[in-house]
Amino acid sequence: MDKKDELIEQLIALAFSEDVGDGDHTTLSTIPADARGKQRLIIKEEGILAGVDIARRVFDYFDPELKMTVFISDGAHVRPGDIAFEVEGSVRSLLQTERTMLNIMQRMSGIATTTARYQQQLAGTGARVLDTRKTTPGMRLLEKEAVKIGGGTNHRIGLFDMILIKDNHVDFAGGIQKAVDAAKQYCRAKGKDLKIEVEVRNTEEIKQALAAGVDRIMLDNFTPERTAEAVRVIRSAGTGVEIESSGGITFDTLRAYGECGVDFISVGALTHSVKGLDMSFKAVAG
Repeated sequence: MDKKDELIEQLIALAFSEDVGDGDHTTLSTIPADARGKQRLIIKEEGILAGVDIARRVFDYFDPELKMTVFISDGAHVRPGDIAFEVEGSVRSLLQTERTMLNIMQRMSGIATTTARYQQQLAGTGARVLDTRKTTPGMRLLEKEAVKIGGGTNHRIGLFDMILIKDNHVDFAGGIQKAVDAAKQYCRAKGKDLKIEVEVRNTEEIKQALAAGVDRIMLDNFTPERTAEAVRVIRSAGTGVEIESSGGITFDTLRAYGECGVDFISVGALTHSVKGLDMSFKAVAG
């Protein structure tokens, strides 16, 4: 089991621990141990479906004998009334897995739906919408997977898979050149091959980042007008450095930044304030 799978399994275990505790006493007291049944996931709101593969892992973790039949896969456009999948087996298991599965799927589908909407807003610009580290603690891998399902692009997963030198790092390190030099030396010493990105606040810092030889420049809190000028400066250097816009960018302003010619636009709202997609897990009669 790789690290990602291990973290997802830990999340599922924690979810059941906080929800089921020492037992679902309502279900245990009202449903016979040998009762069998079927439930189906019914979509109640239009959007992008995400979390089907994780739902399967939830069911398998709690009761490997539950049988899941999938009708609609991750990434599909769904509408009210669509049936994403059915699960058959122990009624006790179905009832005890319901909320954990729904919590995960509703949130992932909400993120995928929002991401698809943002990426569509950038159609034709060549810019890609990025997520951030503004995620629900413990659910980052699932939320970032939902961004990918929705057509977005993952930024770094955490503090370990990319070097992002932000303004505070620059100020504490004594400048962009010193910070970048130290980062490169660190990577050589540790045998790490990590991209280096630097957040800049003005044209002078852009020039310093270019001179330092970074992989990506983040334009933090630039207006669209300043962004267009910054893109001209960076592209004219001919270094091939990637350009990212960040900071307070909303759905309404997104397209204006994309049209400036940036490669990426990071949007915290993809994960930190998204609404879950409405769906329900209902018993199948008979």
